[in-house]
Amino acid sequence: MRMTTGWRAGGPDRLERVPLERRGLRPDDIAVRVDYCGVCHTDLHALGAYDPHATAPLVPGHEFTGVVTATGPSATAFAVGDPVAVGNIVDSCGACAMCAAGQENFCHTFPTLTYGGTDRQDGTTTLGGYSREYVVRESFAYALPPGLDPAAAAPLLCAGVTVWEPLRALGVGPGSRVAVAGLGGLGHLAVKMAVALGAETAVISRTPDKGADARRLGAHDLIVSTDEQRMAAARDTFDVIIDTISAPHDLAPYLKLVAMDGTLSLLGQLGPVAVEAMDLLVGRKKLSSGGSGGRAGTAGMLRFCAEHGIVADTEILPSADVHTALERLRKNDVRYRFVLDMSDLG
Repeated sequence: MRMTTGWRAGGPDRLERVPLERRGLRPDDIAVRVDYCGVCHTDLHALGAYDPHATAPLVPGHEFTGVVTATGPSATAFAVGDPVAVGNIVDSCGACAMCAAGQENFCHTFPTLTYGGTDRQDGTTTLGGYSREYVVRESFAYALPPGLDPAAAAPLLCAGVTVWEPLRALGVGPGSRVAVAGLGGLGHLAVKMAVALGAETAVISRTPDKGADARRLGAHDLIVSTDEQRMAAARDTFDVIIDTISAPHDLAPYLKLVAMDGTLSLLGQLGPVAVEAMDLLVGRKKLSSGGSGGRAGTAGMLRFCAEHGIVADTEILPSADVHTALERLRKNDVRYRFVLDMSDLG
């Protein structure tokens, strides 16, 4: 076993700094000193639902960057000192049709999550990146390209790849008309990526106060969703709408903005939704979703971001201020992603 320090749930919405045990290195493992870890809404939900009487510990964090500190005897992709990034998936079966297609995120036996997952070899619960060290199979770690700031790059491994996958799957490029609904952690990266892909990009927001930020990020327009005239004028406009709104909401107004044969990709709200078939029928419109990314797609996303200088807009806090980050995230008081500096863990 390897000992480290991290933040473990002590009850709903409460974390405690404690010693943590990591597994000893298996042949194809690497050990990573975690330097920066993004704070995701998933962390907030997991902590809020945590049962203090649960037998399995909870250590959140599934988008982080750091440096390799040790390698297993069969690990050849990385050397000690290499900068790396790890996302929200750390293993898969490697044999199903999805894994064969490079979509380990859709593994038929369910991918092993970075935290709260079940280790495929020993059955233990995976503990996340709110810690100073993480041990991971080298094939689920990614080289951090030169030029990407490691703190601002950490959210790319969850928020970034979550929006990247549908943008690529839906063929967004020069000539595409894209709208991003919701300008938060996912949305601001979707805007940056769509613009870099060459798309004419707009933001859809409930209020006009995001206009300056939308333009700063490269969007050409802001559509206020509460402005009925503006929404009506934008009907049948967009080839792709990336919907990053996390709260339950009516999809009908957004489907009306989708052009013929276009797609509304639902990424933020992952619960049940109600759709009127006529909203899809008129214009042959499509409703899709997505989640995370496979290994090849994630590596490609990092290369694209390095080429185009894309990182998250972040606010960096010492890990000791994790409760401040979580409380402000609960109030949506961040533009646009909190990142924890783990160096205060020693």
